[in-house]
Amino acid sequence: MADAKAVNNAANGPPEVLKSPEKRKTNKYALGCAILASMTSVLLGYDIGVMSGAAIFIKDDLHVSDTQIEILVGILNLYCLVGSAAAGKTSDWIGRRYTIVFAAVIFLVGALLMGFATNYAFLMVGRFVAGIGVGYALMIAPVYTAEVAPASCRGFLTSFPEVFINFGILLGYVSNYAFSHLSLHLGWRIMLGVGAIPSIFLGLGVLTMPESPRWLVMKGRLGEAKRVLDKTSDSKEEALLRLADIKEAANIPPECNEDVVEVPKQKHDKGVWKELLLSPTPSVRRVVLAGVGIHFFQQASGIDAVVLYSPRIFEKAGITGKNQKLGATVAVGFVKTIFILTATFFVDKVGRRPLLLTSVGGMIISVVCLGFGLTMVDTHPNEKLLWAIVLCIVMLLAYVAFFSIGLGPVTWVYSSEIFPLRLRAQGTSIGVGLNRVTSGVISMSFISLYKAITIGGAFFLFAGIASVAWAFFFTFLPETQGKTLEEMGGLFEKFDWRESINKGSNSGSKEDNSTSNNNGGVQLATNKA
Repeated sequence: MADAKAVNNAANGPPEVLKSPEKRKTNKYALGCAILASMTSVLLGYDIGVMSGAAIFIKDDLHVSDTQIEILVGILNLYCLVGSAAAGKTSDWIGRRYTIVFAAVIFLVGALLMGFATNYAFLMVGRFVAGIGVGYALMIAPVYTAEVAPASCRGFLTSFPEVFINFGILLGYVSNYAFSHLSLHLGWRIMLGVGAIPSIFLGLGVLTMPESPRWLVMKGRLGEAKRVLDKTSDSKEEALLRLADIKEAANIPPECNEDVVEVPKQKHDKGVWKELLLSPTPSVRRVVLAGVGIHFFQQASGIDAVVLYSPRIFEKAGITGKNQKLGATVAVGFVKTIFILTATFFVDKVGRRPLLLTSVGGMIISVVCLGFGLTMVDTHPNEKLLWAIVLCIVMLLAYVAFFSIGLGPVTWVYSSEIFPLRLRAQGTSIGVGLNRVTSGVISMSFISLYKAITIGGAFFLFAGIASVAWAFFFTFLPETQGKTLEEMGGLFEKFDWRESINKGSNSGSKEDNSTSNNNGGVQLATNKA
């Protein structure tokens, strides 16, 4: 009876009972699980980073055109769609953990194929295989982490995939610089082949992780789910609440407490896709639009153009010499990594909305200044405008810093936590799929784009897209900080951005520390979580 009472009080009381991060240390077991799962994102990051520099040497060695380089660099994002589309069903079938292992094995094969490639066609086959592995990893890592993490530090833990993407990008940049002194024929092959090494350790490390408690409940394995929840929750009461919420979402009666129970049959594949896309409820429709929108704008604002083509952008800014361009690109990787690490400590304290709005606002300013600087350098080809070169370098670094402190990590945090349990794997795969399609379009067209409208014009276009993104985030995305995963549907259904402004304007004269009715007002930036 005491346990039932605790669950009831937690369910009906304010969310603060699950928050209070200032009174708790981060759950070390959940932290370890999140780190292992999120390390799969290193695979994508390394590929992005290493290809930016390797493309320079591939072009010279294989004698390919700029168009072929565009396709080579960006096509992996489209290949990701195969893995991302299959990951939802795979993870529901064999579990989240073994899906992560599967992703690491596929990428291992792809990296080896790229490392031993003898021509452009062989290289593209390796890109295809690696892309499938990356698609699997991108979808499943944030889903697993969100399902393991307690509410008090879910934002911190689910931002890890973006942290490791950035770490992988930095490793790729360093690999470019380290192997650039080797022979033209050997250097780029080692750069790409080295990516197989981390996937081996990842595949073995993930086997030490527990399975997601939500997946275990979906399979009727309540005993195992209870043990995982006890280890990954901040208290016994929270573990009971999380188990009760998951059982309700899986249509398991509350009185069923055996170690193994029979889960009511649910229409899964067609039913899930119908509920997501064909006949969604108003709250599900808003959740889908939010998940799709945040992934689209993350890539449409131009981040992969900057990350993949940093050497070319620095060349356009007036920096010549391969080593100088690669060295400057390493600086981009360091800035991204430092600021993404900083962001992880704020996502649960400040909230998702304030970080998003601040991040995109800073990106708009910095990319406008970058576009102006590049335009000045481009229109004065016979002059060395030192101030414009410095402006371009500083603004490029500022752009990746602002991206990394908000839009980068919050996208993965937000999209992994807003979908209800029955729709989570497939809903997340839609968001990741659009993320990769948008990234592929940007990365496969950037060279052609800047040749058509100038390099400065391309960044002015990205600034315009980022401005639309800011308006979308402000009017459509509620704050999810401190909410349980099962509360998200009601949160989206009730959210009204006008109300959040009014609450924000009244917060100075009227103290209101209740986040249960907050809906993500801007005042969360000053509330102590």
